[in-house]
Amino acid sequence: MIEVALPKGRLGEKVYKMFKDIGINAKEIESNTRKLFFEDAENDIRFYLIKPSDVAVYVERGAVDIGIAGKDTLVESEADIYELMDLEIGKCNMCVCSPNGFTDTREGNILKIATKYPKIAHAYYGQREIDIIKLNGSIELAPLIGLSHVIVDIVETGSTLRENNLKVDDIILPISARLIASKSRYSFNKDKIDALINQLSTLKNM
Repeated sequence: MIEVALPKGRLGEKVYKMFKDIGINAKEIESNTRKLFFEDAENDIRFYLIKPSDVAVYVERGAVDIGIAGKDTLVESEADIYELMDLEIGKCNMCVCSPNGFTDTREGNILKIATKYPKIAHAYYGQREIDIIKLNGSIELAPLIGLSHVIVDIVETGSTLRENNLKVDDIILPISARLIASKSRYSFNKDKIDALINQLSTLKNM
């Protein structure tokens, strides 16, 4: 049986629809239940509902065969996994953003950056002297009240930025959902996983 770490929330719903579209259907997953795992016994697949930021941990540690995680999570966590497929959903960008009218002229001075992604921010700014302020929510507020000069965060439509008088200064990397596999378990289920990838690939060509 292939065990799948499915992220909770909107991304997980999109991914599950892809599985349904290729004939995999753990029907109980769509019911009003507090269960955290669901099976399609006919297709030998079990889904586990997992917090998106934890999916890569479950996969890396070999608790499941495969999972779906955003590229942002994979880069930030530096998880040691196989990245098998870009599902081309959940598309957005990791960006540097700042208030309208702000220009980064602080070369040689410390730039204050608010972010949920300190590793990505450090990698982007390289050897430049920066002050990372780790936040878990309301990132856009930080530069507006002087906590930071800029933010490094995910931008999907940009509507939140515009509503708060912020702008995109640079795109660091494109983000989308990736199908990942455990290095310790992939070889045992390789044929089944590869067949699943081929089925999912047909959806991208429709």
